[in-house]
Amino acid sequence: MGPIFDTHAHYDDTAFDDDRFALLDALPEKGVVGVIDCGCSPASCESALALAEKYDWIYAACGVHPEDCEAFGSVDTLHSRMLPYWQHEKCVAVGEIGLDYHYDIDKPMQQVFFEAQLAASLELRKPVIVHDRETHGDTMELLRKYRPQGVLHCFSGSAEMAKEAVRMGLYIGFGGAVTFKNARKPLEAAAAVPLDRLLLETDCPYMAPVPYRGKRCDSSMIPRAAEVIAALHAVSADELLEITRRNAHTLFRIHIVE
Repeated sequence: MGPIFDTHAHYDDTAFDDDRFALLDALPEKGVVGVIDCGCSPASCESALALAEKYDWIYAACGVHPEDCEAFGSVDTLHSRMLPYWQHEKCVAVGEIGLDYHYDIDKPMQQVFFEAQLAASLELRKPVIVHDRETHGDTMELLRKYRPQGVLHCFSGSAEMAKEAVRMGLYIGFGGAVTFKNARKPLEAAAAVPLDRLLLETDCPYMAPVPYRGKRCDSSMIPRAAEVIAALHAVSADELLEITRRNAHTLFRIHIVE
């Protein structure tokens, strides 16, 4: 089954320290044709870019995650510190950026960092990869304000929110959560998103789909989510994988070699 394009992974995570390169070397044999490895801090952006330089089919996204804002320091230095990462030829997006109200992280500070990076994405003409956890209202308000290109990753909102995001020109990313027993909202949202705005992802090493729940996730597990979403749209899993591959190439401006 394939082609698999994973639009959100974290292969720089310590969960892969023991076998990172053996796992990555094996992924193309399992149908994986592309991966976006997402940096969340300057250190993880460097790691993501290093993987992108090593593997032709891996690309990097570089940004400061809401959980990393406090450690990063002042937003005044954001642009100068991140610009070399954003300008790298294998950096295809500004991300992972966004808002997260699940943890006790200063909300105004998060919003300032998110706004600064949304503005930077417009200057750079690169799409954003947006993290939105328990922040739907504030996230959508800022997306309406800046109108970036990009994707709402690991989508957890309603079908109506997904429809509005699509009307704004955004893509919607789905992963293992659509296979979970309590997946009513993700399934409703996935059914509401047109095929040409769907993306598939893992968020690995997290969010492994059924029947791999509790195990370390990797890009080869994406077909499980593809099968579920394909059924919602009355297409085959192979068709959906091809459609989402093309969507990823379109959004991230990756040349397709037929």
